[in-house]
Amino acid sequence: MTGHPPSTQDIETRQVTDAWTRIETWITHHAPHTRTLLLTGASPDAVTALQRQTGVRIPVSLKALWACCAGTRTDEHSTFLMGGHALMRLETVATKYSQEMSYQHRHTDDTVTWRAAWIPVFSFSADDQASGLYLDAETGRLCRWTRYAQHHPEVEYESLTDFLEEMADSLETPGLATSDRPGLVEGALVWVSRLHPDDEHLWTSLTA
Repeated sequence: MTGHPPSTQDIETRQVTDAWTRIETWITHHAPHTRTLLLTGASPDAVTALQRQTGVRIPVSLKALWACCAGTRTDEHSTFLMGGHALMRLETVATKYSQEMSYQHRHTDDTVTWRAAWIPVFSFSADDQASGLYLDAETGRLCRWTRYAQHHPEVEYESLTDFLEEMADSLETPGLATSDRPGLVEGALVWVSRLHPDDEHLWTSLTA
């Protein structure tokens, strides 16, 4: 008897989990300081509570990521993700989402500041949500947000899987990096896009 073929959701979950495993394995071996910043994965109950609080259905790809890692601790090097983003903690996701939706509801005109399907995932830093990337639960795309009204989605990646796989590829084979370049500062993973001038003399670019 043959088993059922994997569903689209099963494939998404596996792809995200595999990509994150590659990223975390690299960090464990090469960026010990960054490894200390990673929180453990969120429980299914925690994700369900967030889903209930926001009222938006969390995509399976995001559930898979949060099951691996539920954010980062506050640190100057918490922006370890490609593009210099920090992975937001679940409580921060809930707070940011609530703030943006409240702001949207106060608008009586047609100005779009935030849509119900937009779930903030990556932010400028662990404690600064002035800008970042949100996951559109309807399209699966990762789009940019800023402190200004989001009149039209600014698509950065077609999916969370695309982002994580590109980051994993860039770490394992730095010579193939296109959108950003990874490097190390005293055991922390730092992308050149967010390299502080004070750390330039400490930064070591990764080589293929």
